[in-house]
Amino acid sequence: MLDPNLHPYRSDLAATKLKGLVESARFVDPIPHQVSAGVAPLRKVPEPDGEQLSQALHGDVIDIYEERGGFGWGQMQSDGYVGWFDMAALSAPVLATTHKIKVLRTYAFSGPSARAAPHFLLSLGAQVALKGERENGFVTVERAGWIYESHLEPLSEMALDPVATAEQFLHAPYQWGGVESLGLDCSGLIQTAFKSAGILLPRDSYMQREIGRPVFFDQSLTGLKRGDIVCWKGHVALMTDETHILHANGYHMAVAQEPLAAAVERIGASYGSILTIRRLDE
Repeated sequence: MLDPNLHPYRSDLAATKLKGLVESARFVDPIPHQVSAGVAPLRKVPEPDGEQLSQALHGDVIDIYEERGGFGWGQMQSDGYVGWFDMAALSAPVLATTHKIKVLRTYAFSGPSARAAPHFLLSLGAQVALKGERENGFVTVERAGWIYESHLEPLSEMALDPVATAEQFLHAPYQWGGVESLGLDCSGLIQTAFKSAGILLPRDSYMQREIGRPVFFDQSLTGLKRGDIVCWKGHVALMTDETHILHANGYHMAVAQEPLAAAVERIGASYGSILTIRRLDE
């Protein structure tokens, strides 16, 4: 059975690309849209207070298959996640992006000044399409306004160390389904960190425990290294060195760094033992 979180199909509607693979009353082609707000929540149901499963950042492209009551049911082109989006946060047609936000967060302003009214906040990794007008160190961006140019970098620039990216989020609030600088969940932090280095990981913790290769471990928890991903059922964490992890978690309600041994004892009460430890660099 195809994972419905990664394949756009329901009993009443499905993507044409899945014809012959799933049963559905109707198959349709998508209409691509692009996030033009600072961030667009991906929800489980088409309701303003529906559970947030993930988020799409400014510039992300969404394939929309159905619109209903101001929401669109679609699939993110980047990681394939499926859900409902507020159509007010999306625009069409899709514009080719040229740059991305390289700092943890910055504002898009209404004018080329720090005193101008801010349109919205942009988080690390959000993609933009430069228009090119420059003034006072700011540059114009399609569908956003003016952004301080030193906070941007070309899409081709990649971080050398995904863990260093993750460490920038230390103390950021915990947010279920979040991938933005104002709040992330455990798998969102890891996906964001590796994406900065040009490595696109799947969205959820159960998907991330299948990536890379397994690392042998025993009760001593020795032999681990920076960048290893520690996976429990329903939770993931990133090794920052041989003995410490960084993770977004509900216990601290924030991104926190702590000894792995202490976390294993506490997390075990909720998630059980470590299922696997994954490594991507070998």
